[in-house]
Amino acid sequence: MTQFLGLAPFLRNSIAGIDLLPIGQQMLAQAAQHPEDAALWMNLSTVMFCLSQYDIGMSIRAQALQLQRIYHLPATLQPAKFRLLLLMVPGDLAANTPLDCLLENSDVELIFYYLSDKMPFAQPIPEHDAVFVALSDSDEYRDTLIFMGKVLASWPRPVINAPQNIPATGRNTASMLLQNAPGLLMPMTFRIARSPLLAIAAGTVRLAELYPGCDFPVILRPYGSQAGIDLERIESPEQISSYLDRVQKQEFFISRFIDYRGADQLYRKYRIVLIDGAAYACHMAISENWMIHYVNAGMYENAQKREEEAAFMEHFQDFAQRHRAALQAVYQRIGLDYLCIDCAQTQDGQLLIFELDHIMVVHAMDPEEQFPYKKIHIQKVQQAFRDFIFRRAASFSLNNPTGIP
Repeated sequence: MTQFLGLAPFLRNSIAGIDLLPIGQQMLAQAAQHPEDAALWMNLSTVMFCLSQYDIGMSIRAQALQLQRIYHLPATLQPAKFRLLLLMVPGDLAANTPLDCLLENSDVELIFYYLSDKMPFAQPIPEHDAVFVALSDSDEYRDTLIFMGKVLASWPRPVINAPQNIPATGRNTASMLLQNAPGLLMPMTFRIARSPLLAIAAGTVRLAELYPGCDFPVILRPYGSQAGIDLERIESPEQISSYLDRVQKQEFFISRFIDYRGADQLYRKYRIVLIDGAAYACHMAISENWMIHYVNAGMYENAQKREEEAAFMEHFQDFAQRHRAALQAVYQRIGLDYLCIDCAQTQDGQLLIFELDHIMVVHAMDPEEQFPYKKIHIQKVQQAFRDFIFRRAASFSLNNPTGIP
Protein backbone atom coordinates (compact mmCIF):
# COMPACT_ATOMS: atom_id res chain seq x y z
CA MET A 1 0.00 0.00 0.00
CA THR A 2 1.04 3.58 -0.62
CA GLN A 3 2.53 5.72 2.16
CA PHE A 4 0.49 8.80 3.01
CA LEU A 5 2.71 11.83 2.30
CA GLY A 6 0.85 14.93 3.50
CA LEU A 7 1.49 18.28 1.83
CA ALA A 8 5.19 18.86 2.49
CA PRO A 9 6.86 16.86 -0.34
CA PHE A 10 4.50 18.25 -2.97
CA LEU A 11 4.94 21.81 -1.75
CA ARG A 12 8.70 21.30 -1.80
CA ASN A 13 8.54 20.13 -5.41
CA SER A 14 6.32 23.05 -6.35
CA ILE A 15 8.71 25.58 -4.80
CA ALA A 16 11.59 23.91 -6.64
CA GLY A 17 9.74 24.40 -9.93
CA ILE A 18 9.05 20.71 -10.51
CA ASP A 19 5.96 20.13 -12.64
CA LEU A 20 3.44 18.20 -10.57
CA LEU A 21 1.19 17.35 -13.52
CA PRO A 22 3.16 14.25 -14.62
CA ILE A 23 3.28 13.12 -10.99
CA GLY A 24 -0.49 13.48 -10.77
CA GLN A 25 -1.01 11.61 -14.03
CA GLN A 26 1.17 8.75 -12.80
CA MET A 27 -0.75 8.59 -9.52
CA LEU A 28 -4.06 8.57 -11.36
CA ALA A 29 -2.93 5.60 -13.44
CA GLN A 30 -1.86 3.78 -10.27
CA ALA A 31 -5.18 4.57 -8.59
CA ALA A 32 -7.04 3.02 -11.50
CA GLN A 33 -5.10 -0.18 -10.83
CA HIS A 34 -5.50 0.03 -7.03
CA PRO A 35 -8.88 1.64 -6.35
CA GLU A 36 -8.85 0.59 -2.68
CA ASP A 37 -5.57 2.38 -1.91
CA ALA A 38 -6.85 5.25 0.24
CA ALA A 39 -3.44 6.87 0.83
CA LEU A 40 -2.83 6.97 -2.92
CA TRP A 41 -6.14 8.77 -3.47
CA MET A 42 -5.34 11.19 -0.65
CA ASN A 43 -1.90 11.98 -2.08
CA LEU A 44 -3.44 12.48 -5.51
CA SER A 45 -6.01 14.93 -4.12
CA THR A 46 -3.18 17.00 -2.62
CA VAL A 47 -1.43 17.11 -5.99
CA MET A 48 -4.66 18.31 -7.60
CA PHE A 49 -4.99 21.09 -5.03
CA CYS A 50 -1.39 22.13 -5.70
CA LEU A 51 -2.31 22.31 -9.40
CA SER A 52 -5.31 24.55 -8.51
CA GLN A 53 -7.76 21.85 -9.61
CA TYR A 54 -10.16 22.41 -6.73
CA ASP A 55 -13.21 20.45 -7.91
CA ILE A 56 -11.16 17.45 -9.02
CA GLY A 57 -9.19 17.54 -5.79
CA MET A 58 -12.33 17.60 -3.67
CA SER A 59 -13.83 14.70 -5.60
CA ILE A 60 -10.68 12.61 -5.19
CA ARG A 61 -10.40 13.50 -1.50
CA ALA A 62 -13.99 12.37 -0.98
CA GLN A 63 -13.06 9.06 -2.63
CA ALA A 64 -10.13 8.66 -0.23
CA LEU A 65 -12.22 9.46 2.83
CA GLN A 66 -14.88 6.94 1.88
CA LEU A 67 -12.15 4.33 2.19
CA GLN A 68 -10.32 5.65 5.23
CA ARG A 69 -10.49 8.65 7.57
CA ILE A 70 -7.28 8.21 9.56
CA TYR A 71 -3.83 8.71 8.00
CA HIS A 72 -0.46 8.37 9.71
CA LEU A 73 2.62 10.42 8.89
CA PRO A 74 5.52 8.75 10.72
CA ALA A 75 8.16 10.89 12.38
CA THR A 76 11.26 11.33 10.25
CA LEU A 77 13.45 10.80 13.30
CA GLN A 78 12.75 7.40 14.78
CA PRO A 79 11.73 6.35 17.28
CA ALA A 80 8.98 8.94 17.49
CA LYS A 81 8.95 10.84 20.79
CA PHE A 82 5.45 12.31 20.47
CA ARG A 83 2.15 11.41 18.77
CA LEU A 84 0.09 14.45 17.78
CA LEU A 85 -3.49 13.86 16.67
CA LEU A 86 -4.64 16.45 14.11
CA LEU A 87 -8.40 16.95 13.85
CA MET A 88 -9.06 17.86 10.21
CA VAL A 89 -12.00 18.48 7.90
CA PRO A 90 -12.41 17.43 4.25
CA GLY A 91 -11.31 20.43 2.24
CA ASP A 92 -8.60 22.02 0.12
CA LEU A 93 -5.20 23.26 1.26
CA ALA A 94 -6.76 26.22 3.09
CA ALA A 95 -9.08 24.08 5.23
CA ASN A 96 -6.56 22.78 7.78
CA THR A 97 -3.22 23.61 9.39
CA PRO A 98 -0.37 22.21 7.24
CA LEU A 99 1.62 21.28 10.32
CA ASP A 100 3.62 18.64 8.49
CA CYS A 101 5.41 21.43 6.59
CA LEU A 102 6.69 22.89 9.86
CA LEU A 103 7.51 19.52 11.45
CA GLU A 104 9.52 18.03 8.61
CA ASN A 105 12.51 16.06 9.88
CA SER A 106 11.21 15.95 13.45
CA ASP A 107 10.55 13.19 15.98
CA VAL A 108 6.81 13.98 16.11
CA GLU A 109 4.38 11.51 14.55
CA LEU A 110 1.33 13.16 13.01
CA ILE A 111 -2.04 11.40 12.92
CA PHE A 112 -4.51 12.99 10.51
CA TYR A 113 -8.08 12.31 11.64
CA TYR A 114 -10.60 13.62 9.08
CA LEU A 115 -13.88 14.46 10.76
CA SER A 116 -17.31 13.90 9.25
CA ASP A 117 -19.98 16.52 9.80
CA LYS A 118 -22.50 13.69 10.29
CA MET A 119 -20.45 11.44 12.58
CA PRO A 120 -17.36 13.38 13.74
CA PHE A 121 -15.85 10.56 15.81
CA ALA A 122 -17.28 7.47 14.18
CA GLN A 123 -14.00 5.54 14.26
CA PRO A 124 -11.84 4.59 17.26
CA ILE A 125 -9.42 7.35 18.19
CA PRO A 126 -5.77 6.32 17.73
CA GLU A 127 -3.45 6.54 20.73
CA HIS A 128 -1.94 10.01 21.00
CA ASP A 129 -0.16 12.35 23.41
CA ALA A 130 -2.04 15.54 22.51
CA VAL A 131 -4.69 16.73 20.08
CA PHE A 132 -4.33 19.71 17.75
CA VAL A 133 -7.49 21.28 16.33
CA ALA A 134 -6.39 21.94 12.74
CA LEU A 135 -9.58 22.99 10.97
CA SER A 136 -10.02 26.60 9.96
CA ASP A 137 -12.86 28.95 10.78
CA SER A 138 -15.69 28.76 8.23
CA ASP A 139 -19.47 28.83 8.17
CA GLU A 140 -19.47 25.29 6.79
CA TYR A 141 -17.81 23.82 9.86
CA ARG A 142 -19.08 26.12 12.59
CA ASP A 143 -21.36 23.37 13.97
CA THR A 144 -18.39 20.98 13.96
CA LEU A 145 -16.40 23.44 16.06
CA ILE A 146 -19.27 23.77 18.52
CA PHE A 147 -19.56 19.98 18.80
CA MET A 148 -15.82 19.60 19.24
CA GLY A 149 -15.79 22.25 21.95
CA LYS A 150 -18.17 20.12 24.00
CA VAL A 151 -16.35 16.84 23.36
CA LEU A 152 -12.83 18.17 23.88
CA ALA A 153 -13.75 19.86 27.16
CA SER A 154 -13.42 16.44 28.80
CA TRP A 155 -10.69 15.01 26.55
CA PRO A 156 -8.20 12.72 28.32
CA ARG A 157 -5.24 14.38 26.57
CA PRO A 158 -4.18 18.03 26.27
CA VAL A 159 -5.92 20.05 23.56
CA ILE A 160 -3.96 22.59 21.50
CA ASN A 161 -5.93 25.40 19.84
CA ALA A 162 -9.24 24.98 21.63
CA PRO A 163 -12.09 24.89 19.07
CA GLN A 164 -14.11 27.59 20.81
CA ASN A 165 -11.29 30.08 20.11
CA ILE A 166 -10.93 29.36 16.39
CA PRO A 167 -13.87 31.60 15.26
CA ALA A 168 -11.88 34.54 16.68
CA THR A 169 -9.61 34.28 13.62
CA GLY A 170 -12.39 35.31 11.21
CA ARG A 171 -11.52 38.58 9.48
CA ASN A 172 -14.44 40.57 10.87
CA THR A 173 -14.32 38.95 14.31
CA ALA A 174 -10.57 39.43 14.70
CA SER A 175 -10.77 43.07 13.62
CA MET A 176 -13.43 43.68 16.27
CA LEU A 177 -11.52 41.87 19.02
CA LEU A 178 -8.31 43.76 18.31
CA GLN A 179 -9.73 47.28 18.35
CA ASN A 180 -7.95 49.67 20.73
CA ALA A 181 -5.12 47.24 21.44
CA PRO A 182 -1.93 49.14 22.35
CA GLY A 183 0.38 49.78 19.40
CA LEU A 184 -1.83 47.76 17.04
CA LEU A 185 -3.92 48.69 14.02
CA MET A 186 -6.37 46.36 12.32
CA PRO A 187 -9.07 48.34 10.52
CA MET A 188 -12.58 47.06 11.12
CA THR A 189 -13.57 44.50 8.51
CA PHE A 190 -17.24 44.30 7.62
CA ARG A 191 -19.17 41.54 5.92
CA ILE A 192 -21.31 43.15 3.25
CA ALA A 193 -23.79 41.75 0.74
CA ARG A 194 -23.88 42.59 -2.94
CA SER A 195 -27.01 44.78 -2.79
CA PRO A 196 -25.63 47.44 -0.42
CA LEU A 197 -22.43 47.51 -2.46
CA LEU A 198 -24.53 48.25 -5.55
CA ALA A 199 -26.27 51.02 -3.63
CA ILE A 200 -22.90 52.54 -2.70
CA ALA A 201 -21.77 52.30 -6.32
CA ALA A 202 -24.98 54.01 -7.47
CA GLY A 203 -24.50 56.83 -4.95
CA THR A 204 -27.80 56.23 -3.14
CA VAL A 205 -25.97 55.52 0.13
CA ARG A 206 -22.56 56.50 1.44
CA LEU A 207 -20.14 53.86 2.68
CA ALA A 208 -19.40 55.82 5.86
CA GLU A 209 -23.12 55.93 6.65
CA LEU A 210 -23.30 52.13 6.64
CA TYR A 211 -19.98 51.61 8.42
CA PRO A 212 -18.70 54.60 10.41
CA GLY A 213 -14.96 55.00 10.08
CA CYS A 214 -14.78 53.04 6.83
CA ASP A 215 -14.22 55.23 3.80
CA PHE A 216 -12.31 55.16 0.52
CA PRO A 217 -9.83 53.85 -0.36
CA VAL A 218 -10.97 50.41 0.77
CA ILE A 219 -10.01 46.77 0.35
CA LEU A 220 -12.70 44.57 -1.15
CA ARG A 221 -12.65 40.78 -1.44
CA PRO A 222 -15.24 37.99 -1.73
CA TYR A 223 -16.26 36.38 1.54
CA GLY A 224 -14.27 33.20 2.03
CA SER A 225 -11.60 33.97 -0.57
CA GLN A 226 -7.94 33.19 0.13
CA ALA A 227 -4.53 33.92 -1.39
CA GLY A 228 -5.58 37.32 -2.71
CA ILE A 229 -8.16 35.96 -5.18
CA ASP A 230 -10.33 38.87 -6.34
CA LEU A 231 -8.79 41.10 -3.68
CA GLU A 232 -8.65 44.71 -4.89
CA ARG A 233 -8.09 48.23 -3.63
CA ILE A 234 -11.10 50.40 -4.47
CA GLU A 235 -10.62 54.16 -4.67
CA SER A 236 -14.18 55.35 -5.33
CA PRO A 237 -17.84 54.24 -5.54
CA GLU A 238 -17.52 54.08 -9.32
CA GLN A 239 -14.82 51.41 -9.05
CA ILE A 240 -17.17 49.23 -6.99
CA SER A 241 -19.48 48.99 -9.97
CA SER A 242 -16.79 47.74 -12.33
CA TYR A 243 -15.50 45.36 -9.63
CA LEU A 244 -18.94 43.79 -9.20
CA ASP A 245 -19.22 43.38 -12.97
CA ARG A 246 -16.10 41.21 -12.84
CA VAL A 247 -16.70 39.39 -9.55
CA GLN A 248 -20.06 37.64 -9.48
CA LYS A 249 -20.20 36.84 -5.77
CA GLN A 250 -22.96 37.62 -3.29
CA GLU A 251 -21.01 38.43 -0.13
CA PHE A 252 -17.81 40.33 0.50
CA PHE A 253 -15.44 41.69 3.11
CA ILE A 254 -14.69 45.40 3.07
CA SER A 255 -12.19 47.34 5.15
CA ARG A 256 -10.30 50.61 5.06
CA PHE A 257 -6.99 50.57 3.16
CA ILE A 258 -3.93 51.64 5.13
CA ASP A 259 -0.90 52.91 3.20
CA TYR A 260 2.02 51.12 4.83
CA ARG A 261 4.81 52.06 2.43
CA GLY A 262 8.20 52.76 3.90
CA ALA A 263 10.25 55.88 3.24
CA ASP A 264 11.68 54.14 0.14
CA GLN A 265 8.13 53.63 -1.19
CA LEU A 266 8.36 49.85 -0.80
CA TYR A 267 5.86 47.67 1.06
CA ARG A 268 7.04 45.12 3.62
CA LYS A 269 4.93 42.27 4.92
CA TYR A 270 5.99 40.00 7.78
CA ARG A 271 4.79 36.52 8.70
CA ILE A 272 5.08 35.82 12.41
CA VAL A 273 4.11 32.82 14.52
CA LEU A 274 2.96 33.00 18.12
CA ILE A 275 3.58 29.79 20.05
CA ASP A 276 2.23 29.90 23.58
CA GLY A 277 2.44 33.68 23.27
CA ALA A 278 6.09 33.86 22.16
CA ALA A 279 6.81 35.39 18.74
CA TYR A 280 8.99 33.88 16.00
CA ALA A 281 9.86 35.09 12.51
CA CYS A 282 8.80 33.05 9.46
CA HIS A 283 9.57 35.36 6.57
CA MET A 284 9.49 38.91 5.27
CA ALA A 285 8.47 39.95 1.76
CA ILE A 286 9.33 43.28 0.12
CA SER A 287 7.42 44.56 -2.89
CA GLU A 288 6.56 47.58 -4.97
CA ASN A 289 2.94 46.39 -4.84
CA TRP A 290 0.69 46.79 -1.79
CA MET A 291 -0.76 43.30 -2.25
CA ILE A 292 2.24 41.19 -1.32
CA HIS A 293 2.64 37.47 -1.80
CA TYR A 294 6.04 35.99 -1.10
CA VAL A 295 6.20 34.11 -4.39
CA ASN A 296 5.64 37.23 -6.52
CA ALA A 297 7.41 39.86 -4.41
CA GLY A 298 10.73 39.38 -6.22
CA MET A 299 12.43 37.71 -3.26
CA TYR A 300 13.85 34.96 -5.47
CA GLU A 301 15.20 37.40 -8.03
CA ASN A 302 16.54 40.20 -5.82
CA ALA A 303 19.56 39.56 -3.60
CA GLN A 304 19.19 42.93 -1.86
CA LYS A 305 15.68 42.01 -0.71
CA ARG A 306 16.95 38.69 0.60
CA GLU A 307 19.70 40.47 2.51
CA GLU A 308 17.09 42.65 4.19
CA GLU A 309 14.97 39.63 5.03
CA ALA A 310 18.02 37.88 6.51
CA ALA A 311 18.72 40.92 8.69
CA PHE A 312 15.08 41.03 9.82
CA MET A 313 15.13 37.38 10.84
CA GLU A 314 18.52 37.67 12.52
CA HIS A 315 17.41 40.66 14.60
CA PHE A 316 13.78 39.64 14.98
CA GLN A 317 13.85 40.10 18.74
CA ASP A 318 14.21 43.84 18.18
CA PHE A 319 11.01 43.77 16.13
CA ALA A 320 9.25 41.56 18.68
CA GLN A 321 10.27 43.80 21.56
CA ARG A 322 9.15 46.93 19.71
CA HIS A 323 5.70 45.39 19.17
CA ARG A 324 5.60 43.42 22.40
CA ALA A 325 2.39 44.99 23.72
CA ALA A 326 0.57 44.51 20.41
CA LEU A 327 1.63 40.88 20.06
CA GLN A 328 0.67 40.16 23.66
CA ALA A 329 -2.77 41.67 23.00
CA VAL A 330 -3.20 39.39 19.97
CA TYR A 331 -2.30 36.33 22.03
CA GLN A 332 -4.61 37.24 24.89
CA ARG A 333 -7.59 38.32 22.78
CA ILE A 334 -7.52 35.54 20.17
CA GLY A 335 -6.61 32.80 22.62
CA LEU A 336 -4.92 30.25 20.34
CA ASP A 337 -1.77 28.38 21.37
CA TYR A 338 -0.44 28.35 17.80
CA LEU A 339 -1.25 31.37 15.64
CA CYS A 340 0.20 32.87 12.45
CA ILE A 341 0.07 36.60 11.71
CA ASP A 342 0.58 38.44 8.43
CA CYS A 343 1.41 42.02 9.33
CA ALA A 344 3.35 45.19 8.56
CA GLN A 345 4.44 48.38 10.27
CA THR A 346 2.51 51.59 9.69
CA GLN A 347 4.28 54.82 8.91
CA ASP A 348 3.79 55.90 12.54
CA GLY A 349 5.21 52.66 13.93
CA GLN A 350 2.12 50.61 14.78
CA LEU A 351 1.79 46.91 14.07
CA LEU A 352 -0.65 46.67 11.15
CA ILE A 353 -2.39 43.28 11.00
CA PHE A 354 -3.75 42.02 7.69
CA GLU A 355 -4.97 38.63 8.83
CA LEU A 356 -4.29 35.96 11.40
CA ASP A 357 -5.10 32.28 11.67
CA HIS A 358 -3.49 28.94 12.38
CA ILE A 359 -3.55 27.55 8.82
CA MET A 360 -0.81 29.58 7.14
CA VAL A 361 2.10 27.59 5.74
CA VAL A 362 5.33 27.74 7.73
CA HIS A 363 8.25 25.95 6.09
CA ALA A 364 11.98 25.93 5.33
CA MET A 365 11.72 24.69 1.75
CA ASP A 366 13.22 27.61 -0.18
CA PRO A 367 16.52 26.79 -1.94
CA GLU A 368 19.36 26.99 0.58
CA GLU A 369 21.77 28.46 -1.98
CA GLN A 370 19.46 31.49 -2.26
CA PHE A 371 18.13 31.54 1.30
CA PRO A 372 20.95 30.17 3.49
CA TYR A 373 19.60 32.05 6.51
CA LYS A 374 16.08 30.65 6.56
CA LYS A 375 16.52 27.10 7.74
CA ILE A 376 18.05 27.99 11.11
CA HIS A 377 15.23 30.43 11.89
CA ILE A 378 12.44 28.02 10.91
CA GLN A 379 14.17 25.41 13.04
CA LYS A 380 13.66 27.82 15.95
CA VAL A 381 9.93 27.77 15.22
CA GLN A 382 9.93 23.98 14.95
CA GLN A 383 11.86 23.60 18.20
CA ALA A 384 9.59 26.07 19.99
CA PHE A 385 6.50 24.16 18.86
CA ARG A 386 8.02 20.82 19.85
CA ASP A 387 9.01 22.17 23.26
CA PHE A 388 5.53 23.58 23.73
CA ILE A 389 3.63 20.36 23.01
CA PHE A 390 6.00 18.36 25.25
CA ARG A 391 5.58 20.96 28.00
CA ARG A 392 1.81 20.99 27.62
CA ALA A 393 1.64 17.19 27.76
CA ALA A 394 3.87 17.05 30.85
CA SER A 395 1.81 19.70 32.63
CA PHE A 396 -1.42 17.89 31.75
CA SER A 397 -0.09 14.57 33.06
CA LEU A 398 1.04 16.24 36.28
CA ASN A 399 -2.43 17.66 36.86
CA ASN A 400 -4.24 14.52 35.67
CA PRO A 401 -2.11 11.58 36.86
CA THR A 402 -4.87 9.06 36.10
CA GLY A 403 -5.50 10.50 32.62
CA ILE A 404 -9.02 11.47 33.69
CA PRO A 405 -9.83 15.23 33.57
